[in-house]
Amino acid sequence: MERRPIWYLVGLIAVILAFAVSTTLRGFYITLGSFLTLSILSFLYKDNIFYKAAEHLFVGVSAGYWMVMGFWSVLIPNLIGKLHPPLVRPFVPAIADQPPSYWYFIPAVLGLMLLWRLSPKWPWISRWALAFIVGTTAGLNFIRYMASDLLGQINSTMVPLVVIEGGALDTLTSMSNIVIFLGVFCGLIYFFFSKEHKGAFGVGSRIGIWILMVTFGAGFGYTVMARISLLVGRFQFLLGDWLGILS
Repeated sequence: MERRPIWYLVGLIAVILAFAVSTTLRGFYITLGSFLTLSILSFLYKDNIFYKAAEHLFVGVSAGYWMVMGFWSVLIPNLIGKLHPPLVRPFVPAIADQPPSYWYFIPAVLGLMLLWRLSPKWPWISRWALAFIVGTTAGLNFIRYMASDLLGQINSTMVPLVVIEGGALDTLTSMSNIVIFLGVFCGLIYFFFSKEHKGAFGVGSRIGIWILMVTFGAGFGYTVMARISLLVGRFQFLLGDWLGILS
């Protein structure tokens, strides 16, 4: 009972030290982040050693982070957990009691074959695994793009030109569908090179060029907006978290 005030004092000191350490570490991390941000922005002046150091650090940390994430989120549950489930019980207990699936020896062998790329004598072994990966990825993406892009675009383009809503003409929707139809039709005319672009066909081709330019400009503007939003976020970090100018 008599030692309680001492323990209270020790606990209070521990809390103050923990708060000071956390505050100091937070300040250190913010200052380090600000230095790296300014190092990246220094490329606007010219290529320099600060930019290269920050760039190499970013690439190295990103590679290490994704390697660790790939090991724990892909290899552990999807390969080791399939070949020998009890081995991953401390990490993924949900699959620890499932029966092993020895079909996963095939991707394991292909993964090991990829490492032969580092061998100075037999680097060609990795080409077999790489060819399988490229072919499989191309085939899967082809089906996905056909379903999501090509068929999706065709489905979005085949719209009624005259829309009747509630027994009355929906003028705005009809105009929108007509613009979509004419835009796609004129864009396809521009890519039709078996006929000379003259007369009415040439007019449609030129309209297709303008529509393509507007589309590319909108896509470029969207990309610029995304980059500007990243720049605004960095300035908010510098002026708010680091300098404290912004609240």
